[in-house]
Amino acid sequence: MTLNANEVLGHVAEVLTETEKKRGILIHAFQQIQEEHNYLPQEELMKLSKNLGIAMSDVYSTATFYKQFYFTPRGRKIVRVCTGTACHVRGAGEVMSRLKDEFKIKEGETTEDLAMTLETVGCIGCCGLAPVATVNENIVGEIDDTSLSVMIENIREDDTVKTAADDE
Repeated sequence: MTLNANEVLGHVAEVLTETEKKRGILIHAFQQIQEEHNYLPQEELMKLSKNLGIAMSDVYSTATFYKQFYFTPRGRKIVRVCTGTACHVRGAGEVMSRLKDEFKIKEGETTEDLAMTLETVGCIGCCGLAPVATVNENIVGEIDDTSLSVMIENIREDDTVKTAADDE
């Protein structure tokens, strides 16, 4: 991967030193690497460090500052269960428990086959549909036993996530 600081930074690059330019493209480089690999592999960070002439400790400290970057492989499906007040009251705990049991993982973990990563989120912003989860970019609301079973089946099949209503 070859990144040109002047292209990434635009007119701002004109006033920055070469070192500042190199540091300025780190986030963009992390985003590209993570998009390709679904996480930041150490060997890719080492290549980036060498290509930009930035110490690996600086590359790593920058990447770890941001919560959006991951250092271990993540699942093809990222399941985020809302734990906000409305979802909590309407059964988010049961949704989490069933997902943990079905996939034999804990919150924050990824299945061995990389099918799914299970996370919680403070609020998805769909309180009227509580309990709510997202599977990648798809929102699954009003989760009950039936819709949760469909969601689990679709994660296992690695298909596009559907709701029970889609099957009717």
